[in-house]
Amino acid sequence: MMKKMEVEDLCETRTFWSQRVGETPSTTICDHAGKKRKQDSTPESVLIVTEDEEEEEEGEMLPEHMNDSEEPCNKRVKPVVKSNSLTGVITPVKTPALKRIGQSISRSISFRTEARPLPTPSLRSRTKGSSFPRRRNSQCWSDTVESHHLTAKEIKRQEVIYELTEGERQLIEDLSLVKKVYYEPMLKLDIMTESELMQIFGTLDSLIPLHEDLLSRLERLRGSEKTVGEVAPTLMNWFPCLEAYVTYCCNQVGAKALLDQKKHEKRVEQFLRLCQESSFSRKLDLWNFLDLPRSRLVKYPLLLKEIQKCTPAEHPDEFTLPDALELIQSIVAEVNKKTGEAECQFYRRGLTYLEDCQRLPEIQQSRFLYCHGELKNNKGQRVHVFLFELALVLSRPGEDRDGGHVFHVYRQPLPNASLNLEVIPDGDAGGGGSFRGAFTGGNDKVKNCFRVSSRGRSKAHSYSLQANDSFSKQQWVTCLRQAMVQSRDRKAQSRQLLAPPHSDPALCHIAGLSLSSDAEMADVTSR
Repeated sequence: MMKKMEVEDLCETRTFWSQRVGETPSTTICDHAGKKRKQDSTPESVLIVTEDEEEEEEGEMLPEHMNDSEEPCNKRVKPVVKSNSLTGVITPVKTPALKRIGQSISRSISFRTEARPLPTPSLRSRTKGSSFPRRRNSQCWSDTVESHHLTAKEIKRQEVIYELTEGERQLIEDLSLVKKVYYEPMLKLDIMTESELMQIFGTLDSLIPLHEDLLSRLERLRGSEKTVGEVAPTLMNWFPCLEAYVTYCCNQVGAKALLDQKKHEKRVEQFLRLCQESSFSRKLDLWNFLDLPRSRLVKYPLLLKEIQKCTPAEHPDEFTLPDALELIQSIVAEVNKKTGEAECQFYRRGLTYLEDCQRLPEIQQSRFLYCHGELKNNKGQRVHVFLFELALVLSRPGEDRDGGHVFHVYRQPLPNASLNLEVIPDGDAGGGGSFRGAFTGGNDKVKNCFRVSSRGRSKAHSYSLQANDSFSKQQWVTCLRQAMVQSRDRKAQSRQLLAPPHSDPALCHIAGLSLSSDAEMADVTSR
């Protein structure tokens, strides 16, 4: 009995609080051995300390934030339940499609602590560390060399090149982790079908050797003193390989939608949650890993600009770096263009129409999206609004028979070329009954509202909309104005192309005359 109590008294618990992507995960270890231990005044959690009263509650000890160097305590610690919620909102800003895909992430994570008995101290063994580090080592180039005789500008250049090299190494590690920890287990355990996994992971597997090639090239450039001379020619030769990102990034829109749909299944949700709570994930969810290649792609131009800024005059890279920068910018622009077209096509396919008159040709002719997101209508109802290249569409999210996301078109879509925009100042009363209690806010004062209207092919349409905040409203207004101007310019250019060539003014007058006007005909021909 005494031995059993000793084992139960020695317990180790770990508490992982949810956090934002990129923060260092916090880990606390609590060792209850019958001695008094001071409580850490950490703001991350609120703790209630109570004395031991009943023997039958032994072994249910809950964790306490304390330092390992402090004395142990025989008090039970019960943390007040804490859960963090991190919800990403689609910002209606005219951002590139590559960025917009990564902005629609919504997470809510909570962790539960459990007490686990430990062996006696004499038998205690060291736990084997994970093959994937919990956190990244923030090491600079200066930390890898013992001495150098470089100027401050050249040191900065070496630091940026080192960051480029280590970034490739970390990306390869993460992509290999995704394949080993997510893709292969889910396939073997039948958590998802092979077809579903192929759709979610896309061509990610083919990106690993691509970046391994660049890493190998960069490491060969390092001299005996761990410095890199010319780097621009190597990048110039490798950058064309990034065209493989077109296929991967275009697939991401559908991959994100399918992954969100599959998360509602219990087995998928449990597997992804366990992976995220494990140390190898660094508290990143699966989509964070799948989005790493896209974020890496858009970082190359920034790194090259920094290298160019730190390159001394008359350096061999001075004349080659501008060409390398122009090349990578053109590749990123092409990937962004193709991704935008794929995103537009994906949402066009997801629209369902209640009436045939809602099927505007401008919707099908649109090649990209300016922005999309949730707004409120004048009844206080949430609607999902799409600002396509040539049309504005109000919709309501729904599901199809297979559980996939669809958008039911709500009201009549409006062509951008005939849009009228009215920005309503905050505080104005909703006149004419167009605002219902300032969108069910309990008063008649409006806030973050604007109105779009258009005289359609048969009758006028007007929609009053409310954004979540002033920033969101401003972004919507900016995108709407841009869409209106560009659509009208495009329409004017189309009319000029369709117009007949200019003819003799005299003939134009003759074409406008009526057949009964002989006097006018004689007058025109006499000119």
